[in-house]
Amino acid sequence: MGQPVVVAEIVRSGFTEGHHYGSMVALGPDGSTAYAVGEVGAQILPRSCNKPIQALGMLYAGLALEPQLLALACASHSGEPFHIEGVRRILAGAGLTEDALQTPRDYPLDDDARDAVIRAGDGRQSVLMNCSGKHAAMLATCVANGWPTETYLDPDHPLQQQIARTFAELTGEPVGTVAVDGCGAPLLSTSLTGLARAFARLATATDGPERLIAEAIRAHPEYVSGSTRDELALLRAIPGAIGKAGAESCYVVALPDGRALALKTDDGAPRARPVVMAGLLRRLGWDEDEGVDTAAVRRTGEAPLLGGGRQVGEIRPVVTG
Repeated sequence: MGQPVVVAEIVRSGFTEGHHYGSMVALGPDGSTAYAVGEVGAQILPRSCNKPIQALGMLYAGLALEPQLLALACASHSGEPFHIEGVRRILAGAGLTEDALQTPRDYPLDDDARDAVIRAGDGRQSVLMNCSGKHAAMLATCVANGWPTETYLDPDHPLQQQIARTFAELTGEPVGTVAVDGCGAPLLSTSLTGLARAFARLATATDGPERLIAEAIRAHPEYVSGSTRDELALLRAIPGAIGKAGAESCYVVALPDGRALALKTDDGAPRARPVVMAGLLRRLGWDEDEGVDTAAVRRTGEAPLLGGGRQVGEIRPVVTG
């Protein structure tokens, strides 16, 4: 097992003032390891990168949602008006109200959406929390099965047991740890390799619930993140790609031919996440595939450092080997 390595450096006025350490893996179309540095086989908590896999477990348990709302079930949404309207539609379709949500009360992730809430005189709400789409879908799955909704976050709940089985099957690894995510839901561990493998299986599915998840993300990537997010820009630049970012600087992307990448930085700094992903795509040459907007992919990895209001440096990827 390797150790985390330098995956990005902070360069100001030509001076390297710091580093981000982490691990990353790339799988080829046949599932073999095309590139790996760091601890790609060790268990991690992928945080919100797990959401599409959790949504898959819900489909296997009988959840039925139109593609827009299924994408929202996979989301760490920005709390923009169309996100909140979608969460309310999921709840209403199950005969529930926002009171059923057990997400922490929060403001939207998007600055403009947050400011609009404050200007309207409103405060933190459960529906505004970025995981509310997943929670609404969990509740809808419970209603479809006649399962209790009050305990839907209990790891022993039938819903969570189904999700855990699906997660282990798709990653190809037993779940090593069941933690509690920031939204209160069970958080299942896997390795970076297992995470990449799971997304590759979603991206290459030709039918069944896996195909529904992949097609929902492809058709409605703005529902999976937000209209101004770097994840959206990356998915729009790579035809057929699916992907998900998570807290603690975790990120996974899969291409329609089965190639997949997963990464995590040890310090969890979100600023490093898109920089390293864009650098890894460039290192492998995958950002120059036919049909890919290469310039747009590389823009997602730009992280300028300012001094006196002008750029004096950057955070840049370090992808070696």
